[in-house]
Amino acid sequence: MEGNDSKKSLIQVAYASSIGIAMVIMVFGGLYLGSYLDRRWDTGYKFTLLLLIIGIVAGFRNIYRFIKLNFPDEKTVITCIKSEPHRKRPPPKKA
Repeated sequence: MEGNDSKKSLIQVAYASSIGIAMVIMVFGGLYLGSYLDRRWDTGYKFTLLLLIIGIVAGFRNIYRFIKLNFPDEKTVITCIKSEPHRKRPPPKKA
């Protein structure tokens, strides 16, 4: 089983490192394409701004998808910890 876990960990690390590269490519790709379209059609900075925002949103969407895929909700763990009797908070200290 250790081989399976280490393989999965390596895949997650490789995917996580590619997320940063993908975000940079999306942001600068949108910036470059928008700049090109603005020069071609003489529209000021409309396409540059629009495609830059789309690139930023797409980059953060990829980060969100990566987190949701690789780090599932831990609600059950938190519920179990709170229900344990030894996890009660100590009474507040009097001033």
